[in-house]
Amino acid sequence: MTIKTIMAASVLALAPTFALAECGWEKKMNASQCPEGQVLDAASGACVNQATS
Repeated sequence: MTIKTIMAASVLALAPTFALAECGWEKKMNASQCPEGQVLDAASGACVNQATS
């Protein structure tokens, strides 16, 4: 095998690893993931109890 072939194979083998690193690991919440009776707090990014008035 030539060095170019080895390098190309290495890049193709590692491509999925770099793709996963790009999307990030932190959990991102949205309002549809909050349980019933809770709403998404934009400041903290967490579900909090809905205020009743």
